Amino acid sequence: MRIAFVGKGGSGKTTLSALFSRHLARSGAPVVAIDGDINQHLAYALGLDEDEFFAAPPLSARTGEIKDYLRGTNPRIASRDAMVKTTPPGRGSRLVRLLGDDEIHTHHVQEVGGVPVMVTGAFGESDLGVACYHSKLGAVELYLNHLVDGPGEYVVVDMTAGADAFASGLFTRFDMTFLVVEPTRKSVSVYRQYRDHAAEFGIPVAVVGNKVTGEDDLAFLREHVGTDLVAHCEQSSFVRAQEQGRDAGELESHNARTLDRLRAAVDARPKDWTAFQRHGVEFHLRNATAWANEATGQDLAAQVDPDFQHGPAALAAFA
Repeated sequence: MRIAFVGKGGSGKTTLSALFSRHLARSGAPVVAIDGDINQHLAYALGLDEDEFFAAPPLSARTGEIKDYLRGTNPRIASRDAMVKTTPPGRGSRLVRLLGDDEIHTHHVQEVGGVPVMVTGAFGESDLGVACYHSKLGAVELYLNHLVDGPGEYVVVDMTAGADAFASGLFTRFDMTFLVVEPTRKSVSVYRQYRDHAAEFGIPVAVVGNKVTGEDDLAFLREHVGTDLVAHCEQSSFVRAQEQGRDAGELESHNARTLDRLRAAVDARPKDWTAFQRHGVEFHLRNATAWANEATGQDLAAQVDPDFQHGPAALAAFA
C-alpha cells in the first residue's frame, strides 16, 4: 500500500510520516519511506543527526538512469528523452518489487532509524529561477508507476505542502492519503481545498488531527472535518524532545494508538490496480497534450499500451 502524508506547511506531516514509517518498520513490515517534500527533513525526523549527510544519492540525481532501467525493452519508449514522469509501464517495461534487488533500491535506499529511506533531493542553487520542485518529483512518480507492492508492504511518502501536491498526477499514485490538519482555520482551509481537488478524481482523503491540546481542539476538528477525521495526535513531549536532540523515551500511549488506527485504516483500503492504471493513463494523456508532446517532439499518447494491466499478474508475466 502506498500512503501519502499531505497538509499545510508546519502541520506536522513530516513528523507523522516519520512516526508512521517507524511504527510499520518496528512491526516487521516491509516499508520504504520517501522524502518528497522540498524541505527534505524526513531522514532527520527518523533520527539522522543534523551534522550528518544522507549518503544514498537522491532519486532526482539519477532520473535519466532510472528511466533507462524502467523502460527496459518497451518498444513504445524509444529513449530516456522520450520518457516523461507520467509515462506508464507497458509490455517490456521493468516492474519493481518493494526493496527488491533492482537498480533503484540498491542505489537509492539508506536505512535511518531502522527505516529504509529514499530522498527526492534538495532544491539546489542551480535550480533557482529555472525549475520547479515537481521536476525533481518526477523520479518518485516514475518509481511508483512501476512498483508492484504486495500485501503487507508499505511505501510512505512525505509530500509537498498544501495543494501544491496537485501540480502533478503524483497524488493519484497512492492507496491512502492522510491529510494532516491542525485545529486552526488556516489548516482547515487547506483541508477543504485538498478535499475538493481530490473529489474531482475520486481520490478519497482521510484526516489526521495534529497538535490537539484538549477537547476544544477536538471539537473544532469534528465540526469542520466531520467523518473524514479518522484519528488525532495530541501535543507530544516525545516529539519535542526528539526535535531538541534529547532522549525522547517512548511515544505517548494515545499517539501510539493513533498510529495503530492509521495502519488499520490503510489495511482496510482495498487495492485497486484498475483505478491505478486508469488514473496513470489519464494523467499521462493530459500531460502529453499540455506540454510533453511539444517538449519531446513526439505524440506520447502512443506510449500507452492498451493491452497492459498493472499489478501482480503483470509482474509475473514480464519478470
